[in-house]
Amino acid sequence: MTIGELIRLLSDGEFHSGQQLGEKLGVSRAAVWKQLRKLEDLGIPMEAVKGQGYRLVTAMELLEGPRVVAALSRESRHQLSRLFVEEVLPSSNAFLRERFAQGAGHGEACLVEQQSAGRGRRGRIWTTPWGRTLMCSVGWRFESGVAALEGLSLAIGVVLAQVLERHGVVARLKWPNDVLLEMPGGGHGKLAGILVEMSGDAAGPCEVVLGMGINVDLPEAFRASIDQPVACVHDQAPGLSRNVLAAELLDGLLAMLAGFEEGGFAAWQGEWNRRHAFAGSEVEVIRGDRRDVRVAGDVDESGNLWVYQGERHERLVGGEISVRGRP
Repeated sequence: MTIGELIRLLSDGEFHSGQQLGEKLGVSRAAVWKQLRKLEDLGIPMEAVKGQGYRLVTAMELLEGPRVVAALSRESRHQLSRLFVEEVLPSSNAFLRERFAQGAGHGEACLVEQQSAGRGRRGRIWTTPWGRTLMCSVGWRFESGVAALEGLSLAIGVVLAQVLERHGVVARLKWPNDVLLEMPGGGHGKLAGILVEMSGDAAGPCEVVLGMGINVDLPEAFRASIDQPVACVHDQAPGLSRNVLAAELLDGLLAMLAGFEEGGFAAWQGEWNRRHAFAGSEVEVIRGDRRDVRVAGDVDESGNLWVYQGERHERLVGGEISVRGRP
């Protein structure tokens, strides 16, 4: 018996007795109890009522691989070579990097309920509660090399924004790899982060793993533990299924990846700029310990961000540069 099997039985939000759970899982009531005690450590509140049994305080929708694949378009099912749905991984990106090391990886996708050692840009830790986010990684092999993939992380952000907009979620994009929502009291909360990892030749074949971590429905206690404003898909689209979101996102990503080598970021430039969270606003440009105030302009066809200070124009080229909106 795994924690995931137990959570799946409890995910309907109904009461289940220890005996019923043990019979379904093929273990003793004592073994069930030991696993139930671990749920709180995973940030999954549980309710126990004498004579009724145990249930999750809030019903959960777990990821289902067959359901996701069945919802894909015919083209995406052809392009997707394999879908992995895992309970816990250190990192879905690391999982697919290992698949590439084994000679696979291209066209493969990995969804995971919880990451134990996920990370974002510049090595920042990305922590996730069980079953409340959508952690998705996709592997792709390009023949033209790393140099032809400028702006790829920005195109990924556009794909996610387009998917969310179908469900009434108005997403904004922050250069180079964040997706934001406007907060009710003003400002923006981080909805998703994007991490693209590349290996290979600058002018020859290269392997890419693109990862996304999307907040779907974070518990209030978890939000309070984060040191920056965060937002969730359910803030604007209550009840949107994670499986539906996963299928639509994979549809969009696979279509984008299939054409990116030929069209590049130029095909996505206008869509990104239309959703730019800070266009025409003052931003902080952070380079190590140095912080400069600039006015944000548009991104160019290579995905570089132009910023301004009076008559001075400057092009920012990813790397170790961060941009933050100013209050």
